Amino acid sequence: MDLDPSGILQCSHRLNHFELSHQVVTIYIAEIADKEIRGRLSVGTRFMFNFGGLLMMCIGAYATYDVMNYSLLVMPLLYFTACLCIPESPYYYLKEGREDAAKKALLRLRGREDGLEEELESMKSHVQREMRNSSSTIELFRGRQYRKAIIIVFGLKFAQIMTGTQTVQQYLTVIMKESKINMAVPTMMIIYGTVKFIVGVMSSCLADRVGRRPLLIYSFFGYSVSSVIIGFYFLSLEVLSVDHDALRPYSFVTFFCILFSNVMSTLGFNSIMGVVQGEAFPLNVKAIAITVLNIYGGILGFLVTKLFKKVKDLSGLCGVFWLYASIALVGSVFAYFTVPETKGKSLKEIQAMLQGEVYYANGEELKDMNDKRGENGDPRIMGEEVMVSGELKSLQSNGANA
Repeated sequence: MDLDPSGILQCSHRLNHFELSHQVVTIYIAEIADKEIRGRLSVGTRFMFNFGGLLMMCIGAYATYDVMNYSLLVMPLLYFTACLCIPESPYYYLKEGREDAAKKALLRLRGREDGLEEELESMKSHVQREMRNSSSTIELFRGRQYRKAIIIVFGLKFAQIMTGTQTVQQYLTVIMKESKINMAVPTMMIIYGTVKFIVGVMSSCLADRVGRRPLLIYSFFGYSVSSVIIGFYFLSLEVLSVDHDALRPYSFVTFFCILFSNVMSTLGFNSIMGVVQGEAFPLNVKAIAITVLNIYGGILGFLVTKLFKKVKDLSGLCGVFWLYASIALVGSVFAYFTVPETKGKSLKEIQAMLQGEVYYANGEELKDMNDKRGENGDPRIMGEEVMVSGELKSLQSNGANA
């Protein structure tokens, strides 16, 4: 049976939407990193992702398809070898009841013994509290203590993917040709990749300085503004039928706005999304939550790619970019009203802030809360916060001030 090369390429492209290794890295970094640098390290993985993209754009512009793909074979081998040398997460060892192994891993990660016992005890208490519940998919969607995290992360994931950042990159050649810009395709791709790489370096520095919440809000908004401008350019070209020669001097506006939207997404939501999803879920359901989020993101990635051509055929590129602008604006508003600031907070503090009184309840109290909520059909999920301790009150106060 002959294999269709185009079919194989399409299948591999669809599977790439799931980014399985990236999601595992997100969990790992969230668990091993100190709270002061967790955001910087998490965003740093996107920086290397952008570097890989730039490398492929530079090589792909001049090398044959076979040479480019054969050159990639060495990367998985290097990745596998590097993974053999890294320590396991102390949280994983504690979940398995291997406290000595957790202590050794933590010492290797921190490189010092000062404060090691206190940090290990805090981790142990955190793990015991979070592992009192099951790790099933049913638990994830039934327990009301996870609902705020689900709403935040799945809502941000929808906005991140449906704004079409990856689709614009995939169809950049088509978009630029229709804008009538006078620039070689390889040059455009290299400029696009270089900007993304440089901004990725900046984003790794901003995550723990500016904070997650402002970066999400303003990046979505900036992306929306740039997409609106691109939409107006194509409205003039496609709908108002302005003469191509008259618009040619302004064709650079399209490329400039695409670069600006690239800057916004790389500085903000495309980079910060990995940090948020690594912090939002407790240990007992984090793996299953990230897996479900992966599947959800893959479906959305497939959908937004398919929608590009259909919307373009129906309403032109102006309709495509105005759709992206609308979704980005909704994402900005969503982030403003739902996303708390987690900069400088430990995983324990973040869960106390997201779960409220449920975090401090014991197993029987938690079961009663979930059963009572199910019987009453109470729709209030995010707003009810009973101050059961001075610690919780302080954490929530700090979160509000942030």
